[in-house]
Amino acid sequence: MLKKITLIITLFVSVVGFAQKNNTSAYSFFGIGDKNNISTAEQLSMGGIGVTLDDTYHLNMSNPAAASSLFFTTYTLGIENKNITAKNSSDTQKAASTYLSYLAMGVPIGEKGGLIFGLLPNSSVGYSLVSNVLDSENNITEATAYEGEGGTNKVFLGFGYKPFKGFSVGLQGNYIFGKIENSIINQRKDNALATKYQTISNVTSFSLNTGFLYKTSLNKNLNLHLGASFDLSNTMDAGGSENIYTIDLIQGGTIKDTNIINENSTGTLKSPIKSSIGSGIGKENKWFTSVEYSFQNPIELQGDIFNRFSKIKYEKFSKIAVGGFYIPKFNSITSYWQRVTYRGGLKYEKTGLLVDALGTGTDFTPIDDFGISFGLGLPLNNQLSNVNLGFELGKRGKIEKGLVQENYFNFRLSFSFNDKWFKKLEIF
Repeated sequence: MLKKITLIITLFVSVVGFAQKNNTSAYSFFGIGDKNNISTAEQLSMGGIGVTLDDTYHLNMSNPAAASSLFFTTYTLGIENKNITAKNSSDTQKAASTYLSYLAMGVPIGEKGGLIFGLLPNSSVGYSLVSNVLDSENNITEATAYEGEGGTNKVFLGFGYKPFKGFSVGLQGNYIFGKIENSIINQRKDNALATKYQTISNVTSFSLNTGFLYKTSLNKNLNLHLGASFDLSNTMDAGGSENIYTIDLIQGGTIKDTNIINENSTGTLKSPIKSSIGSGIGKENKWFTSVEYSFQNPIELQGDIFNRFSKIKYEKFSKIAVGGFYIPKFNSITSYWQRVTYRGGLKYEKTGLLVDALGTGTDFTPIDDFGISFGLGLPLNNQLSNVNLGFELGKRGKIEKGLVQENYFNFRLSFSFNDKWFKKLEIF
């Protein structure tokens, strides 16, 4: 057991390094970056459903109440590969990134409780954009480069409890931390030096989320699942530095002057309560399907650090997800492929982000996201442990009004292991 615990701790330490380089999207420029999925690769292969999912052998990071259903000690890690083709009215660019997307562990406590804890990227920043100004002969007279990297991570600890058969409640605490660097470099024709504006922000926050699950039998072959989770309102604090200085690009960006602006900045991101509700129906160890809906009032950005985003606003967030799985024969001894879990789903998300790309101050366009997903759960020699493959195709944004449309393909790989770490030794 000591070797297993050492392995888990080692992976927890290593995930921090991976979590900071996991985005290549132009839309990660805004706020604290793209908000990462909190679901496992198994859930994301089903459109991202999770608040209704009552699983004995897999972790569920969408609803802390699900921890009460664990039968074995379960630990999991996920790897994600993102591939984006970004288009605007005049150009097409491709980018890709691969990173460790989560690491978590769940432990059953008695017959009615369960504990889950882990680490995952909470948001990510990763973009590199160039804007040129041309004269009447199409020669570049001014060039501006926008770059950003970093993000925030989340450490979480949740507890689920089943006060009576079929009904579970849960509570989870989260600590969010990270560092974000944004820079804008501008150079004009015939100028030897360029001007660089840079902000470095350190972000911290505490948050809570809670949820419940209810499962009842409609008949001997059919179960009804109801669930909900609530991310309680919280405020994220950001503090850092804001600098403007001149640099020499020919000498690799050597700083020439740091006295233009060098001051501290602060900011806050206020996130209202986010609610997710859903219902599902299925047969134990055979099939399951669910419909889930999430909604949230607009987030608020305040302070020096976030006030520079004059071209964005936020509206209400909403998301609908439909998905499920099918297992031909859970305990088949003659066919491996009958024991495989086949997953599928789709999602439609109004991200809440509004962008005024033309800078008119009045023409804000919503950035929506649509995706189709599918995947496989491949049993290992120990039938309760498995390797999970997930695939997702989707589109975010649109090609109009100076905006960027991102067509994406995501590949996900996860490992889910089950073991009897804390079972008493039985002597016969």
